[in-house]
Amino acid sequence: MLSDIEIAQKNVMEPISKIADKVGILPEELEQYGHYKAKISLDVLKRLEKKPDGKLVLVTAITPTPAGEGKSTTSIGLAQALNRVGKKAVVALREPSLGPVFGIKGGAAGGGYAQVVPMDDINLHFTGDMHAITAANNLLSAMIDNHIHHGNELRLDARQITWRRVMDMNDRALRNVVVGLGGKVCGFPRQDAFTITVASEIMAILCLAKDLEDLKARFGRIVIGCDLDGNPVHVHQLGCEGAMAMLMKDAIKPNLVQTLEHTPAIIHGGPFANIAHGCNSLLATKMALKLGDIAITEAGFGADLGAEKFMDIKCRFAGIKPDAVVIVATVRALKMHGGVDKKNLQEENVEALKKGFANLAKHIENMRLFDVPVVVGINKFISDTDEEIATLRKLCEDYGVEVALNNCWAEGGKGGVEMGEKVLKLLQKPKTPYKPLYDVNASIPEKMETIVKKVYGGDGVIFEGNAQKQIKELEAFGLDKMPICVAKTQYSLSDNPALLGAPKGFKVTVKDVRVCTGAGFIVCQTSNIMTMPGLPKVPAANRMDIDENGVITGLF
Repeated sequence: MLSDIEIAQKNVMEPISKIADKVGILPEELEQYGHYKAKISLDVLKRLEKKPDGKLVLVTAITPTPAGEGKSTTSIGLAQALNRVGKKAVVALREPSLGPVFGIKGGAAGGGYAQVVPMDDINLHFTGDMHAITAANNLLSAMIDNHIHHGNELRLDARQITWRRVMDMNDRALRNVVVGLGGKVCGFPRQDAFTITVASEIMAILCLAKDLEDLKARFGRIVIGCDLDGNPVHVHQLGCEGAMAMLMKDAIKPNLVQTLEHTPAIIHGGPFANIAHGCNSLLATKMALKLGDIAITEAGFGADLGAEKFMDIKCRFAGIKPDAVVIVATVRALKMHGGVDKKNLQEENVEALKKGFANLAKHIENMRLFDVPVVVGINKFISDTDEEIATLRKLCEDYGVEVALNNCWAEGGKGGVEMGEKVLKLLQKPKTPYKPLYDVNASIPEKMETIVKKVYGGDGVIFEGNAQKQIKELEAFGLDKMPICVAKTQYSLSDNPALLGAPKGFKVTVKDVRVCTGAGFIVCQTSNIMTMPGLPKVPAANRMDIDENGVITGLF
């Protein structure tokens, strides 16, 4: 059996100009990075401003397990399947981060015969977006410390600077650092910290900005900390938002690549859904809606994280709403939610599957909260038995939800035709108005309680002392009327990763509350969730290599 990277390397790609032609991108709107990848000019959106949007399909999933779910594979396979049946579909995805690529995953560009290519480029430096985000973020960090060093006209309180440096790599040693050591010429020593690039506010802004001017304005609104009187200090007071935007002049343009079956794929932005809002850029999604009849996009991790944030943050800002939602589930993962050890998932266990279905049912319920039609995509594994598949189908049917077998990993678009037909059926239904989960003008505790009770199935929220203090400060500054972005473990509906299935009777503990005024949301950080992950005992990097001819191995 070929590995993902071997399948990708054997694929014969079409020139990116040909892919652009398929969706009507003009030659002058395409900025090529070699033969097989390109930036798309934002002029496309201006030219197609009056063209009606296509249909929007959101792909989400059950609560993830080490057994695997396959959202990206499903998204890509679905786009390929829809093109096979004569529909003009475009898939819009997030960019992978080097941190998890070299840490726990080894890549994030789909899998099997449902991949985006050039897979190795996409997983590595791609078109440099991540590096531009890192540079813009760390320019601001340098400007802050430089301002303090040269007299501190803004009277910044070095003890209350909330802006962190970033790096696009998992590195636990950088979670807490001291900067400014080395004497007078090296600035004032202070405690600092690193966040992974994809969890930075710069990434969030890139993914929510409407254009370059909006990006610059959002940069200016970023709060970097407090002055000695306790008042918030913004980037525009430092005057470097223009320089930061300049570093992002190319990064703001979405990237065009292709799937293994030459379906157009727009890849742009990559925030994590467990510590950020988990959706690709608003610009990429809107571009897919203008260029295709059907746009397929995904939100990270389970529907409690990425999909909730897609609906309550991205849709709120973008003025969009999905016409249909695909919830990806696997028999293996549901058995794990039903209590089966990950070592025994190959064995048939219908009872555990029935028990684990509670997790899928909760995510179906979560999407129904937003009044969107749902289809369950069963991502098939070789080990799945006929009885297990039949049982899962019946469970879904009894729950009143459309269900389809998805064999895209093994068969590409062909394996997603049944799922594509079910999606097309849902797209014929009349679209209902946008329905957010909560009123953005409610208090922070009220909004958080709504998310915990309605989406997670919990009993309420515990705000620790520091979080309570932070909420009072945000209320005093009038910065509390924004959507909530919850930083929470992806492995459970609760904030305890050990609680699988659909747990009840729990409360979620909020340890930290911080505002991202540039992005336009408030982050509530729960339990011990880290914004700078670490590498595992045996990182994915240990399996990777490159030979004298530049051929890569081990990247999935």
